Amino acid sequence: MADDFSFNLEKEIGVLSEGKGGWKLELNYVSWGGRPAKYDIRSWDQNHEKMGKGITLTKEELLALKGLLNSVELD
Repeated sequence: MADDFSFNLEKEIGVLSEGKGGWKLELNYVSWGGRPAKYDIRSWDQNHEKMGKGITLTKEELLALKGLLNSVELD
């Protein structure tokens, strides 16, 4: 039995980069399969109908990532 693959893009937060063909790596707030929304980083086509593999994060995980990124020294 297949899992429910429905999604609802609740909030578009921002674009991290854009690739050839118009696909964009984005940070969004997405509900997957009717579950509570999580922060989501993945590539999307122009119409948000097709997506690539990505990662979903809870608010707590996103805050932890933010803290880690703030502590990284960039060359």
